[in-house]
Amino acid sequence: MLLMLAGIVVLVLTVVMFIAMLPRGGKTHRFVGTAWEQYVGVAFCSATALGLTMTLSAIINLAG
Repeated sequence: MLLMLAGIVVLVLTVVMFIAMLPRGGKTHRFVGTAWEQYVGVAFCSATALGLTMTLSAIINLAG
């Protein structure tokens, strides 16, 4: 159960950070156009994969 809650927390934090980095008022985020831009994209993909993996692993353990 703790694994599922941790996975859900990771997913929620990822969504919150993604929404925070969306463009607002015609301005892009400060990472756009820098060397860090690619790393931010990889971090979002990794966090999403981690959260989904943790959640699905917990569901499989609870079902089995």
